[in-house]
Amino acid sequence: MERLRLGVLGTSGHYELRVATPLKSSSLVEPYAIASRNKEKAQAFAKKWDFSAVYGSYEELLADPKVDFVYAPLPNHLHLPNIKKAADAGKPILCEKPLGLNAKEAVEATEYCEKKGVPLMEGFMYRFHPQWRRAKELVKCGEIGTVRTTSGLFSYDLKDGGNIRNIAAAGGGAILDIGCYTVSSARLLMGAEPERVIGTFIWDPVFKTDILGSAILDFGGGRTSTFSLGTQVYPYQRVTAIGTGGYLSIKVPFNMFGDVPGEITVNNGVEERLIKTEIVDQYRLEFDAFAQSIINKTGVPTPVCDAIANMAVLDALLASAKSGVWEKVIKY
Repeated sequence: MERLRLGVLGTSGHYELRVATPLKSSSLVEPYAIASRNKEKAQAFAKKWDFSAVYGSYEELLADPKVDFVYAPLPNHLHLPNIKKAADAGKPILCEKPLGLNAKEAVEATEYCEKKGVPLMEGFMYRFHPQWRRAKELVKCGEIGTVRTTSGLFSYDLKDGGNIRNIAAAGGGAILDIGCYTVSSARLLMGAEPERVIGTFIWDPVFKTDILGSAILDFGGGRTSTFSLGTQVYPYQRVTAIGTGGYLSIKVPFNMFGDVPGEITVNNGVEERLIKTEIVDQYRLEFDAFAQSIINKTGVPTPVCDAIANMAVLDALLASAKSGVWEKVIKY
C-alpha cells in the first residue's frame, strides 16, 4: 500500500525536532510537500528533510492534488484560518494543540470541517504513547480504586522574546502552550469534565504572557485536580493520580523520549512497582493513527469534541485568573 502524502504548513522547529525523524520509519505517511511564506526557507527545509514538493505559500500547497492530508504546526493564532483553508481544499487536517485561541474558535473549526466533510484532529501526541494507554487501563480496571485527585507539573525555561511562545498576540503563554496538557491529562485520568475551576497566574511585564501559575479543577463529588505551570523556571514534568486504593505516577508524561521505555510507578497497597512500556515514538504513532483513520474512512482517533471540552477549561482558567474567583466551565 502506498503511503499517504503529507503536506506541512510552515518550516516548524517543532517538526524538525520531534516529527521529522520518527516519520522516516512510518509505513503509512510520506513527508511530501512543505510550504513557507519564504520559499527559500522552504527549499532549504525540503532539502534537509527530503520533501519532494516545495511551495512559497500555504495556499499553493493546499492546491496540490497529490497532498493527502495536512499537518499544521503553526502559531496558535493561525490555526483557525488555516484549518478553514485546508477544509476548503478538501484536505484532512492534523492541527497542533490547542485547536484555537479559545473554545469558540475550536467550535468554529469543528463545524466548518464538518460542513466540508473533512476530518480534523487536535495533535495531542502523548495520548498515543503506551505509557498513557497503560495508565488508563490501570484506572479503568480499578487497580488504584476510584481516582479522587490528580496533580500535574509542567515547566520549561524560555526567556527569548522572539520565540512564538512568548508573543501574546500569537497565542503564547503557559496556559495555552502547556496548560492544555495538564488539563487534558487530568480529564483523561478522571474520566470526566470539571464543573468549575480556579487559577492564579503571573504575567511577564514585557511579553504580556502568563509565565507561572497554579490551578484547581473541581470535578464534583469531592474529586479535584491540581497543577502548576511555568515558562521561566527549571524544566520539569510529572503527572500523578491518587485513588481510594493506590496511586500511579508517570515520570515523563508529555515530552516522552522515543528511544527509552516509558515508566509508570504504581502502588496498590501491596507493593510499589515500576512498569516499563515499550520503546516507541509517540509522534509516529499519532501520525500513523490519523493516517489509518483516513485510509479506513473512520472517525479520527481523538474526537474533536475532546478538543472543544479541553479548550472550555482553558477559557475558564483564563477567566478565573482575571476575576480571582471560581469560574464555571461552559459546556458546548
